This record gives sequence, C-alpha cells and structure tokens, in this order.
Amino acid sequence: MDLNENPGGLPDEFIRKVLAGITPETVSKYPEQLAFTQKLAEHLGCGVENICLTNGSAEAIRYIIQAFTSPGGRIVSVSPSYAMYEVYSKMYGRKHVPVMYNEDLSFDVNNIIKEITPDTELVIVVNPNNPVGDAYTYDEMALIIEAAKKNEVTVLVDEAYHYFYPNSFIEFALKNEHVFVTRTCSKLFSLAGCRLGYAVGKPDGIALVQKLCTPHNVNAFGMAFAEAILDTPGMLQSLIDLQLQGKKYLVDKLRELGYEVNAKEGNFIFVKPKTDAYILVARMKEEKRILIKSYKGIGCLGNCLRISTGPQAVMEKFVNALTELDK
Repeated sequence: MDLNENPGGLPDEFIRKVLAGITPETVSKYPEQLAFTQKLAEHLGCGVENICLTNGSAEAIRYIIQAFTSPGGRIVSVSPSYAMYEVYSKMYGRKHVPVMYNEDLSFDVNNIIKEITPDTELVIVVNPNNPVGDAYTYDEMALIIEAAKKNEVTVLVDEAYHYFYPNSFIEFALKNEHVFVTRTCSKLFSLAGCRLGYAVGKPDGIALVQKLCTPHNVNAFGMAFAEAILDTPGMLQSLIDLQLQGKKYLVDKLRELGYEVNAKEGNFIFVKPKTDAYILVARMKEEKRILIKSYKGIGCLGNCLRISTGPQAVMEKFVNALTELDK
C-alpha cells in the first residue's frame, strides 16, 4: 500500500482467462503494437498517430523531458509530487523549479502561471496530483495552456490517476501543439507488473517522442491484459467502483477513530498518525507485512502516512493493523 498500486489486483478468473490465450508464438516473437494501439485509440477517441506506447508512463515522461527541454532549461512542477520529475531534470542537466503547496495543503494555480516564463521549457501538471490529491478545473488548465503558449513552453499533463477523478484534459493534447498527456496502466488497470503506459499528443510531437523509444519497448503480456480490460464490458467501471468504495470505507473509519485525514482525488490519502510516522511504517512492515509510506513536513499534517487505497477487504486489514500498532 505504498506505491499506489491496486492492492487487490485483477480478478483471478480474469487473469487466468487472459493467460489461456497466451501461446508459444506470443512469447517467442517481438510484440506487435499496432493492434493494441488501434484498440486504445478507439477507446480514447483519437488516431494511432496521436499515441506513443511506453514502458510505463515514467518512460513517457522521461522522453518528453529529453525531447522538449535542453540543458539548463527550467522545468516547473508542483511540490510535493511525483519524485521522478526532479530526478529526470537533474539527470539531464535541467533546472527543476518546485512550486510549493500552502500550509493547509491548498494550492493556487496562479503560482504555477507566475513561473511560466520565457526561459521555462516545460511545465508539468498532475491531474490529480500525487500525493496530495488535488485536481485542476477546466478553466485552470486553460489558463496554464494559455500562459504556456505565450511563452512557447511545452506542457505535460500527467494523468496517472485520472480514472479516479471524472475529468480528463486529453482534449488539450489533441488540439494543441506541445501539449502532452501521459497515462499508465499501473494504477486502475492494476498492471504495474506488466509496465505499460502511453503519451498522447499531436502527431508531430508524438513522432519526436517515438524516436526516443527503444525498439519493442512494451511487452506482449501488458498489451494483452490491457486490451482484455478494454474489451470486457463494465470492467473499468467495476474497478473504479471497488476502489472508491474501499476509499470511502477507509476515510470514514479513520475519521471515526479520531484520525486527521487528507482525502481528495486519487487512490491515496494522507493520514496523521497518533505515534511517530517513521517508526509506525517500520512496525507495519515488520509485524504486519504491510507496506505504507511516510512523508516529512506535509503542511499542517507534519510527518504523516500516505496510504494507497483499494478494495474494502484490504482496507479493513489495514485499519485493524493500524489500530493495533498506532497507540
């Protein structure tokens, strides 16, 4: 419960059904991407030329940074957020500019817009943001895109958690040059072990990202499972409903037990523990075999826990372990 995976996973019966279609030929040949890309394009309402498949969305983010920024260029993103934005910035000699949250974990979109200057090369926004969980309105995103256009700045919208929030900005990527949306199959699709993600954008920009990809960079198993999920009526909604039900149970139960909880969008929440967060993380691992994450100095919550949410049965196990150890 520390990496925002689905702790419940896909139904066992579904996994067995997909694996039954895997043949020796599937494994022995290099994976063919076109059929799945066509299926994904149909799902997204775009063309195959608008999509670049990647080894998880982390690879897509990395390639967009490589393609659309230069050494010393400014990369703006909110903080705290996904750690790899800063890691990749440093890896390629870019200047990462964090835009901080307020003490009460609120956020003013104008603070991002102020940092979109002529010497900025990329602004990264997360919809919704991990780990705080806030999301942007359509009007806020439009303001960011407008400011980026004026300053000739590329925009990357990371939608790793978009299925847990009913608002996507993919239309901005399909209508505007130098605007990209990245997504992953590691979260709602529950395929973190298969490493499958993608970038969406205008054809010319996607072609540049594609040039950075290694040959056959996504595997046949990931595409087989993702295609089966898309082809199974009601499956995506079922996975969403299970997650939201489990999250509601967890948040309600923790508040009932007197915990301070920050629960916005996404399949994760912040919890202020009653004892030391770092000791509690270690004890949960050693005594209960449950992995959770600690964060330092999260606004008014201070040192706190971040919990990945999932089906209610898993959340019940976590609550039972927490109430036993956190006292």
